[in-house]
Amino acid sequence: MDETNLSEQNPKVKAGYLDAVLARKRDEVAAARWGLPLPELKARVAGVPAARPWAEALKGRGIAVIAEVKRRSPSAGPLHPEADPLARARTYVENGAAAVSVVTDRDFDGRLEDLERVSRGIDLPVLRKDFLVDPWQIWESRAAGADAALLVVTGLPDVNLLAMVSVAHEARLSLLVEIHGPEDIPRALALEPSVVGVNARDLQTLEVDTASAWATLEAFRREAGDAVVLVAESGITSAEDVRQARDAGADAVLVGEALMRLAEPGTLLADLVAAGRNP
Repeated sequence: MDETNLSEQNPKVKAGYLDAVLARKRDEVAAARWGLPLPELKARVAGVPAARPWAEALKGRGIAVIAEVKRRSPSAGPLHPEADPLARARTYVENGAAAVSVVTDRDFDGRLEDLERVSRGIDLPVLRKDFLVDPWQIWESRAAGADAALLVVTGLPDVNLLAMVSVAHEARLSLLVEIHGPEDIPRALALEPSVVGVNARDLQTLEVDTASAWATLEAFRREAGDAVVLVAESGITSAEDVRQARDAGADAVLVGEALMRLAEPGTLLADLVAAGRNP
C-alpha cells in the first residue's frame, strides 16, 4: 500500500475534542511533510538504533506500569510545566516502570524533542503518545527514537488504520492500539495487534469512566483470550485502581496525570508497581 497517496477520509465520530485535534493534526502533518519529505525521513530511520521490544516488556511482571511524561492535560490544565522529561523518565526507571510514555502533542505542551531525549537517555521501551493520522508520522516516530506509538482506533477509518499498521511493520515500530468501548473491539482485532489499550477517557468529552473501561477490558479479554497484551489507560491513581484493572483482565496500566502532579513521583510509582506485582 502506498502511504503517500492515502485518502484522507474523516472518521464518523461525534463532534468534540477529538474532531478538532484530528483536523489540526492533519494540517500539521501536511506542513511537516513539505519540510521533510518521506525519503529523507526514511533515511533518518536507517541511522536509529533497533527498536526495543514493546509487548515483551509488559509481560511477566504481574501488572506492568507504563509511566508517562506530559506537562499538561487538556482537561486538567498544567500538571508540571517545568518538568524535565529525561529526569522524570529516569525517576520512572529507578522506581520500577516497565516502559515510558512521552506525550508529544502540543495540547499537552509536548514536543518531539522530549521523545528524542528520553529515548536516548534510558534503556526501557519508549512509547510516543500523540494523534497519528498519517503514515508519515510512523516514520517520524521511529526517526525520533520511539519503540512504539499510539494508534487510536476511534480516530480513523478502517482503511487508514490498516495502512498505519502496514507501515508500522515496515518501519519496525510497535503499536499501542487504543480503543474506548466495546464497539471498537472488532475493529481493533482486525488489525491483529499485540498490545491494546482501553482508555477510560472519552476523547470527545474528556470525561473519565473507569467502570465502563473495566467492562470493555473484560469484553476484550473474553474475545481475544490471552493472545493480546491489554493496557488500562486513564483514571489510574492508586494501588486499588491497579488491582481493579488486574481483575478486569489488564496486563499493564498507563499512568500519567497522577505521577505528573507530583514533584517527586517515585514513591507513588513504586506503590503502583508493588500493587501490580502482588496478587
